[in-house]
This record gives sequence, C-alpha cells and structure tokens, in this order.
Amino acid sequence: MAPRPLPVPLRLPGAALGALWRRMQLEWRSATPHRLALGLPRTSGLSIRPRDFRPADPGRGARILRGEFGWEGKTIETGAGGAPWRLPALDRGFAAAVHGFDWLPDLLTQGEAGAQEGLRLWLDWRRGYGRYDVFAWSGEVLERRVFNLACAAGALAPLVSEAEGAAYVDGLSRQARHLLGEPDDHGRGAEQAAVAALVGAALASRAGESLLRPALRRLAPRAARAVLPDGVHASRSPERGLELLFDLLALDDALSQIGAPAPAEVSRAIDRLAAGVRFFALGDGRLPSFHGGEGADRIEVATALALDAGAGDVARSMPYGAFQRLDGGGLQVVADAGAPPARAWRGSACAQPAAITVVCETRRLIVASAWSQQASAGDDLRGPAGGSCLALDGAWPGARLLGGLFAGGGPARLDGGPSQVRAERSESGPKTWLDIAHDGWLGLGLGATRRLYLDAESGDLRGEEVLTPTGRPLQAPVRFAIRFILAPDVAAQVAVDGRSALLRPAGARGWRLRCDATAMRLEPGAVFDEGAARTTQVLVLPGVVRPGEAARVRWKLSRDEGWASPGGLAPQGELA
Repeated sequence: MAPRPLPVPLRLPGAALGALWRRMQLEWRSATPHRLALGLPRTSGLSIRPRDFRPADPGRGARILRGEFGWEGKTIETGAGGAPWRLPALDRGFAAAVHGFDWLPDLLTQGEAGAQEGLRLWLDWRRGYGRYDVFAWSGEVLERRVFNLACAAGALAPLVSEAEGAAYVDGLSRQARHLLGEPDDHGRGAEQAAVAALVGAALASRAGESLLRPALRRLAPRAARAVLPDGVHASRSPERGLELLFDLLALDDALSQIGAPAPAEVSRAIDRLAAGVRFFALGDGRLPSFHGGEGADRIEVATALALDAGAGDVARSMPYGAFQRLDGGGLQVVADAGAPPARAWRGSACAQPAAITVVCETRRLIVASAWSQQASAGDDLRGPAGGSCLALDGAWPGARLLGGLFAGGGPARLDGGPSQVRAERSESGPKTWLDIAHDGWLGLGLGATRRLYLDAESGDLRGEEVLTPTGRPLQAPVRFAIRFILAPDVAAQVAVDGRSALLRPAGARGWRLRCDATAMRLEPGAVFDEGAARTTQVLVLPGVVRPGEAARVRWKLSRDEGWASPGGLAPQGELA
C-alpha cells in the first residue's frame, strides 16, 4: 500500500529546523575565516591537465565567440567586451549555465581566438564573483564551473601571465575545497566529490594531496549510492547516469596521468554506468527521457558508447533501476517499471508510473516524459499529464510537489507516489509480455496495470490499460485518459471514427495506433528539450471507470502499410 504523505503542518517543524541549519551553514561558508581557510595549503601550479571526454559543439562555440549565448530557446547578445552575467533579468536556469561556464568547452573549439575570449570572460567573472557569491558559489553551479575550469586549464595556460596563471590555479583550488564541503542535500554528492577529486589530482604537491585524499574518501560511498548495481543512476534519470559517467572518466584519466590507480568504487561505477548507457541507448542515438532527464545529445551518447571498453549484449531489464526494454520488429520500447527514486533524488523525480518511450525504425515516436530538469517552468508536467501513461481525472498517483521551505531551498521535490510497483515479464521466442502494476491510485480505490505485448516477427506493439476496484469503493464515476506524448517531429491524424490515428515521423513511414476507447483525440502539448519547450501533440485515449466496475482500454501500434484488419486488437487472452 502506498504510504499517505504527511500533512504539510506536521512537516513544518522539521522543515524549519532544516532551513535554520542550512542558514547557519551558509553564514559560515560566506564568513571570512572559512574563505581564508580555503587558501591553505597554498597552490604551486597544476601537475597535469584534466580533460573532458564530452564532445564540444564548434557551431555553438562560434556563436559564443560572436557574443551570442543561448539557453531555453532564447539568445542574449553581450556585445563587444560584454559578459552574460552582467545582463539583467537572467532567469535561474540561464544564470546557472553562464556561471557554471557550461559554454567554455564549446568556445575553446575556436582555437586561439576562442581561448583568448575564454580568458577574457574568466577574468571578468573573477573580478565580480571570484571572492564569493551566494548563488555562484553553491550547488551544481559551483560543481560545473570547477569541472569546466579544470578541463580548460590546458588550453588557457599558454595565454596567461605568471600572475594570471597563479590566480587561476588558486581560484580553482579554493572553489574545489568549497565544493567538497557542499551539503549533499540535492542528490549530487557523487558528482561534487568526483569534481573535487579531479582538481585534487591536477594540483601539484601538497595542495593536491590534501584535496584528493578526502575527496576520494567522500566519493567512494556516494558513488555506491548514486550508481545502482545494474548501472542506473539513483535519480532514475538516464541522462544523469551519462553525465556522471563522463565526470568519472575524466577523474579516472586524471588519476592515470599522475600514476595513481582509481579506487575500486570508481572503476566499478564506470563499468556499471557504461552498462546503463548501453541499455538506454536507442536506435535514434538518444536516451529515453525519465525523471527530469532529457534524451541527451546524440554525439555524447555515441562518444560514451565508443569509450565503453566492456561493450557487450544489451540487457533486457534493469532490476535495481526498475526499467524494462522490449526490442524487435523495428520497435524499441523502454518502460518505467519502478517507484520514484529515493528521497535524496526527488528534486527531479516525476510521478508517471509505467510511462514508456517508443522508437520505431530509428525514429522516436512516443516520449516517456515531457518535463526536463533544465526547464524553469512546467512543473505540472512532472505528473501523469506530462508522461506517456495513464492519467486519472487530473489527480497525481499518491504524490504531490513540495517547494520552498520543504524543498530545502532547491527545486520542488516529489512527495509520495507509488510505493509498490510490480513488473512481470515473460518471453516465448519472438514474443514478449510485460505487466506493470502499481498502487499509485489506491487512495482513490483503484489498482492500475499496464500490459504490453511485443511481437518481434510482425512488429506489433499491443497494450492494455486496466483499472480495478481495490480498497475503498468509488463514490462516483472517474474519468481517465491514456496519454501518448508524441515526439515533436511526428505528424498525427485521427481517423473519422475516432478509433485509430496515423502517426508519421518526418521523412519516415507511418505507424497506426488503433484502440477500443470511446473516441481518441489529439491535444496540443509541449516537450522540453535542452530546457526549452517544443510544441508537440498528445494522443489521448479517454475512458471512464464506474463504481464497482473495472475499466479496460486496449490499443495496438503497427506499421501503417498493409494494415487494414478492422479487428486488429489483441484478443483478451493474448495479453493475459
């Protein structure tokens, strides 16, 4: 049974104490004694040049060199001699990107001109924010800036004077030490420790040793918690797993440069994360979108796969991460078969039980989740309305979002959700059956099951959505809808009878989805990609569950060509 979330008033004392503790930490970390301690032991330069294995984007670098910084579909122009942090009205996501120096790897693809501009921008940032800033010196912003500056040191070194080089290394070491003390309250403890250890490996002599040892000690248990045994990131976001893999690969390379073996926990996490990327990489070159993660850049995914020394067969399921994958007949399906992630990672969690991603012949047709953690809006899409799953009369499956004081000053956190999600899979030759049942609607007196059947020979994907009376009885009919969020480049048209729809990705053959719902319809929707909302369509299969009765909707997805059988739905027993 799904535990009922505590009423908000009962959470106030704990939230208030947590806020007071965070305030005390903030006061100390901004105080002069702490800032003085960050400078010890003194640095004497870098012994190695760390490198980032993520591929950079030369096209974006050329635009940045012209003073054009893009984020969430918006572009700001800094003008000659300008800097993005000087401009007013930056939203939080944009500010995090510019203060995190996420643009620096792309800028450095522009050769000496890019390096000169990167050096100018770093000097400008240092004058305004180099001592301390409550936003720029905290959380993920600090983490990504430290990583990007460490990996840029090799490109900038030939351009700096002796004094500038000393200031660069000193600033990098201070920020890394500050990062190592960041509270792990938003699920980024492994990432923070990995970045601090990277800088520790790069710093020469005692300054490096004094940072590397505690960073590796902190990293070992945090990596074990963040990377599940099957390679899924504990946030249950495939993209988070890919990003942590790149950070750990950079650390592993830095350790090899100084002749130090990587700790067993780091090597194990790399191997597991690589297996996770293999599982999630789909035929369109991207990852499925789950729990705030986006599909990731195709070149990044390809790079991670190319770096995978232990490449082998792709797993069919991830039992610890609770994902299932079905392949065959030109179709690839990844289904979320688990409960929301543990509390530390709920800042990006979504309440979309049994959501699916579907790729047809290397073209993405259906996306699992429309919401992105990079987005500065759209929190309503973290519920069933933003997933390719069943949505029940506007309700969330035993869950809600808590923000402000209850989120610890970070992004809104998911509270509650299904606690028991059961996945049963069976296979017979080319045929695969998958049942996913959850208790998210138990508070409304309903149990829910999504049943999937893939025939790899015919290339048919069949589904059945079942709501069953459980626990307290319904008092009145409840409307529900099975939602399929279409990829932005998919054109869709519903047939006149309202029982089928033609779905056609750009430049590809069409697929037809047929159902026995009352009348399917198309609704406008949005999918967040790189933090920006892209318009799309949502295919909705409506239904009603009545008191004392079960409700069932069946659907079938198959190639459009030659598919004309009016009775194309799976027999009831075939999905049993």
